[in-house]
Amino acid sequence: MVRQSVNLYRIRSRYAVDLPVIRSAASVLVCVCVVIWVSLPCTSQTSAQLQDYFKNSVGLTPDQITDFRNGKPVVKVIQSRTPSDIVVFGAIYIKATPESYVQLATDFDRLRKLPEYLAIQKYSSPPLVSDLASFKFESGDIKDLKECKPGHCEVQLPTKSMQAYQQAIDWSAPDVEERVNQLLQQRTIQRLQAYQREGNQALGTYDDKNDPVNESKQFESILSYAQTLPKYLPDFHYYLLSYPGSKPANVEDTFYWAKVKFGLKPTLRVVQVVTMKGQSANQPAYAIAQKQLYSSHYFQSALDLTFCIRDPDDPKHSGFYLIKAMGSEQAGLTGFKGGIVRRKAVGRTASSLEKSLATIKSTLEKQ
Repeated sequence: MVRQSVNLYRIRSRYAVDLPVIRSAASVLVCVCVVIWVSLPCTSQTSAQLQDYFKNSVGLTPDQITDFRNGKPVVKVIQSRTPSDIVVFGAIYIKATPESYVQLATDFDRLRKLPEYLAIQKYSSPPLVSDLASFKFESGDIKDLKECKPGHCEVQLPTKSMQAYQQAIDWSAPDVEERVNQLLQQRTIQRLQAYQREGNQALGTYDDKNDPVNESKQFESILSYAQTLPKYLPDFHYYLLSYPGSKPANVEDTFYWAKVKFGLKPTLRVVQVVTMKGQSANQPAYAIAQKQLYSSHYFQSALDLTFCIRDPDDPKHSGFYLIKAMGSEQAGLTGFKGGIVRRKAVGRTASSLEKSLATIKSTLEKQ
């Protein structure tokens, strides 16, 4: 079974990362994209059927289909339901095996060397506080925490977490930063353990803005973009909603945290990676979902999907289609100023994904 890893963005993964390498290869902007799930083609289909899928289901032009089949990255911004959603689709053909992609995307040692990652670490199983030795707030975040209250906080947090920091920390102590980060690490482990027991209902609600954000409901909203996914991968789709129950035998979970460079502030993220290995010709070789469980800034929710589909016309299976769908929700993208920010965010996200796909192709084909 393939070991899972990170991908970044998204964070807002508001836009976390398809796989770590995918996002890392381009930039944290990609990680910070939005995920959309479109009607996934079966691996047993012919090239003509795949072309029909990309044309009619995704909306690619004939020129775009020709480009990505010839190895050029193609990216399409998908119309979202609301301004707070960002949805991006990308595809490329790679002359390599899907297994080589999964290995690349789960290489944490490689990710640590990339400039957009300030830190990244896979959790132990079960998770340990020692896994979070470098999981720390910046000094500016700690100063902001001192003044946090529901409806007004510069760090994304539930009300209970704000109260915990306010009540448990001696803000006049000379080692206040160390005390805050120790509490942060303890609470992060507790929240992850609760999620591993209870699933989405343990994600809680961000109360740092005037409008509270229920993480579970936002995740379901993003997942709803993939209305046709159950047709091809019903077990995968259901598991994403029902975790930790109903786990298919061919699925593996991995958890990691990362501190990434994004926007004006370094951002802490906690991400779950769900990998399904295809067991029949009617399934992708691999389907990978990266689900954001927490982000200290910017990304209220994020979900990235990656599909590796073997070339149906290649009996030697020496090539595959890499398809990525990224979605997220973020505040501050409405109104006049928000509209300007949104246009820039969408453009940079699409550009980063295109560069990421090209980097992945180049890296895998040189191996």
